[in-house]
Amino acid sequence: MQADTLIIGIGNADRQDDGVGWHILKNLAEKLGKTVPEDPGEIVEVETDQVDLMFILQIYPELAETISHYKRLCFVDAHTADVADEISWTVLQPEFEKSPLTHHMSPSTVLSIGASIYDHMPETILVSVRGYHFQFERALSPQTEALASQAIDRLWDWINHK
Repeated sequence: MQADTLIIGIGNADRQDDGVGWHILKNLAEKLGKTVPEDPGEIVEVETDQVDLMFILQIYPELAETISHYKRLCFVDAHTADVADEISWTVLQPEFEKSPLTHHMSPSTVLSIGASIYDHMPETILVSVRGYHFQFERALSPQTEALASQAIDRLWDWINHK
C-alpha cells in the first residue's frame, strides 16, 4: 500500500453487470498506466502513488485491517432497480448491519469493525452502478457499460481532487 486512497471494486466479474466494479477498476488502472490480469480471480491489488485499487468478490471482516491504513476509501459495486439513481454516490458511516445471508457483509459493517478495532474511519463513499443483466458472461450490458463510463469519469475526478 503506497497511496492514501483505496478504491475497492466488489462483485463477480463472470456475472455480467455484477462485475461492473471489475470493469471500472480495470479502466482506472489503465488510466494510471497499470495493467490487471484478464481473469480477476478472488483478489487483485494494484498500487500506485495516487491510488491503490483492489478487486474482491465480496466484503469480509479482515478487510477492516486493510482499510485502516487509508485516509480515503471508495467501494464500487453494482445495484439493481431497488436504488433510484442509476449511479448512486453515497457517503458512508460505520454501522453494523445484520444480514439474513451469512456470507454477505455491507461496506458500513466493515467500516464499523475498523472503527471499533483500529479506531480509524477513512472518508468513505459507495459508488453503485445500476446493473441490468446478470448472466454468465464477462461483458457488461450496453446500459451498464454506458453508466460505468460515467462513473469512471467521476471517480477519476474524485481521485485527482483531494
